[in-house]
Amino acid sequence: MTTTPWRDPALPAADRVADLLSRMTLEEKTAQLYGVWVGADAEGGEVAPLQGEMSRVADWDELIAHGLGQLTRSFGTAPVDAAAGARALAAAQRRIATAGRFGIPALAHEECLAGFTAWGATAYPVPPAWGASFDPELVAEMGRRIGADLCSVGVHQGLAPVLDVARDLRWGRVEETIGEDPYLVGTVGAAYVRGLESAGVVATLKHFAGYAGSAGARNLAPVRAGVRELADVVLPPFEHALREGGARSVMAAYTETDGVPASADPELLTGLLREEWGFTGTVVADYFAVGFLRTLHRVAATKTQAARLALAAGIDVELPTVDCYGTDLVAAVRAGDVPESLVDRAARRVLLQKCELGLLDEDFAPETEAEGPVDLDPPGNRALARRLAEESVILLANPAGLLPLSPAARIAVVGPRAADPLAMLGCYSFPSHVLPHHPDVPLGIEIPTVLESLRTELPDAEVKFAEGCGVSDPDTSGFAEAVALAADADVCVAVLGDRAGLFGRGTSGEGCDVADLELPGVQAGLLDALVATGTPVVLVLLTGRPYALGRWDGQLGATVQAFFPGEEGGTAVAGVLSGRVNPSGRLPLSMPRDPGGQPWTYLQPPLGLAGEVSALDPTPLYPFGHGLSYTSFAWGEFSGTEPVEIGTDGACDLSLTVRNTGERAGAEVVQLYLHDPVASVTRPDVRLIGYRRLELGPGEAARVSFRFHADLASFTGRSGARIVEPGALELRLGPSSAEVRHTAHVTLTGPVRVAGPERVLRCDTVVAPAG
Repeated sequence: MTTTPWRDPALPAADRVADLLSRMTLEEKTAQLYGVWVGADAEGGEVAPLQGEMSRVADWDELIAHGLGQLTRSFGTAPVDAAAGARALAAAQRRIATAGRFGIPALAHEECLAGFTAWGATAYPVPPAWGASFDPELVAEMGRRIGADLCSVGVHQGLAPVLDVARDLRWGRVEETIGEDPYLVGTVGAAYVRGLESAGVVATLKHFAGYAGSAGARNLAPVRAGVRELADVVLPPFEHALREGGARSVMAAYTETDGVPASADPELLTGLLREEWGFTGTVVADYFAVGFLRTLHRVAATKTQAARLALAAGIDVELPTVDCYGTDLVAAVRAGDVPESLVDRAARRVLLQKCELGLLDEDFAPETEAEGPVDLDPPGNRALARRLAEESVILLANPAGLLPLSPAARIAVVGPRAADPLAMLGCYSFPSHVLPHHPDVPLGIEIPTVLESLRTELPDAEVKFAEGCGVSDPDTSGFAEAVALAADADVCVAVLGDRAGLFGRGTSGEGCDVADLELPGVQAGLLDALVATGTPVVLVLLTGRPYALGRWDGQLGATVQAFFPGEEGGTAVAGVLSGRVNPSGRLPLSMPRDPGGQPWTYLQPPLGLAGEVSALDPTPLYPFGHGLSYTSFAWGEFSGTEPVEIGTDGACDLSLTVRNTGERAGAEVVQLYLHDPVASVTRPDVRLIGYRRLELGPGEAARVSFRFHADLASFTGRSGARIVEPGALELRLGPSSAEVRHTAHVTLTGPVRVAGPERVLRCDTVVAPAG
């Protein structure tokens, strides 16, 4: 029978942790506040620029003598067999538990941005592809599967999802964002969190907050966002993921806003997150961010000062390895330079989370369930990866019906992305993130290329290939072969795009920021040469961000966009080209017309739209929400034809019938936008407040209803409070942000109302069959 209160699972977690804290020394409490990155080489590629000096750690036995808060990326640092890695992690946990006085294991975390970042694990499509699917439930299922894989090898916490709203398409980490709209990011991100947490894994929201708004699109640059941009664009996705997803951890951003680093901002990490929003989980530092308070932000002169700033702001755990929260912090507390209460506060939150995970239970055993091989890429995962990839592929243009391709056509496949498996993967997939440092190690998963998949899809076609050029190098010597191949074909499929990498080693990814949105390298020149042959060209883009295509407007036979679609992406893209897959993806990011003119997103007030006062027209070539299909849809029987009045705390319903009028099954995405003609502060001309993806067979119809609550019209007023104002609104339904099919006129009546943290965040939808 358990007699020690902190070991008793029958007691409330708070009582157990209070008892445990009362028994712990300062060293033992502090040891719970940092992670250790055992496999990282301070001189190698595992750490980023400016991080090497903070990667050197003391002797392992010395580090764990008082316990340990977290283990960093046991699987995500080097290629390791899943079963062997699980056994090694379990052995490390037993060693940690044995070394400490209380027998408490560490919490193990891993990256899982687009799948578990481990060798041999499923590589799913990247977040812009999630946004393109407009299918939160499918994303939730992906999160659940990723969580189950993490759990199967002993991992407790996943560092995902990224909830940054894309603000400048030149930023390298656009490939990690779900899109440029906070409602889409929030609803899809919350679904991923819900899935991950349902598997028992702690989801970690990042990067809190404002990281994607860095000046000049330079990674880790200062953020120039104003109060309303932060409140109305940056923060809402985090509210969605906390309230609707149940996320239990938040990662503070690297950046500083208006001179205050996020990692040293108590108003953000404590005042807003905990006191206003009621968050009770853990806040973790982005890797080395506590040390950056001293080395980059220069708001601290010593490691001790950096630790005090971070603890006071609300950062509970220093990741990835101990730098500022170690022995220097202990000495500073003993000297009276850092209040021990800050250590106690953070340790309490960490131990409460460990208690929730069962790590304080007496019978906890760090063993894996499977004794034999561990398959992190089973058929069910691959099937889900394929379905999400297929739903995310966007048909941007098909003016003459060139697609689907003729099954017996002579096809010239050209381009540097056509025959490379890595063309499918973002920079946080294991093959792109880690394997460049292990060139002799195989990919670990099967990744069909577009070329291979197209030959499989169209066995009667004559498919020939020429690379033409590299992704980013200036060599044009391959143009001649590619042009000759295209000139002799019925159709040319040009597969162009990005190479994901880190810190300048790619054209997309962390630290791979660009000056403009021209296609990388000499790919634009290759496309020019292919178009000049007169052979119809189908452009297929495999990218981490949108690129400017206005140069070829009207010259291409068809255009297909896929945002790093994962291990089954080649199959999905080829399925769209062949017609086996009816494209249904919609743009989560506006597709620019010209390479310059950034930053720009569709969330613009009138002054941000095109006008005669400037020679620069930012109007995108393809707007947010755009995407075509091989079938057709009719929208009718709209219920909102009569004006409606509701209170500033009221709600109303809109409904319409959508019918598939074509000859094949397809999906339509009905999008609801808000237009606020007059407000006390400037507002975006339109912004997304609801959507529903409808899967319909030939001739099938469905009636979709939207519940609009006045809270969805709220915004940050001049006082800094979020308010709902009386006045006229337009609710616009359409297939994109730029096309309106139906408009409902709603007038809000009554007083100005403050909409607090419990406001309605979501526009609920109901779908029913229609005759």
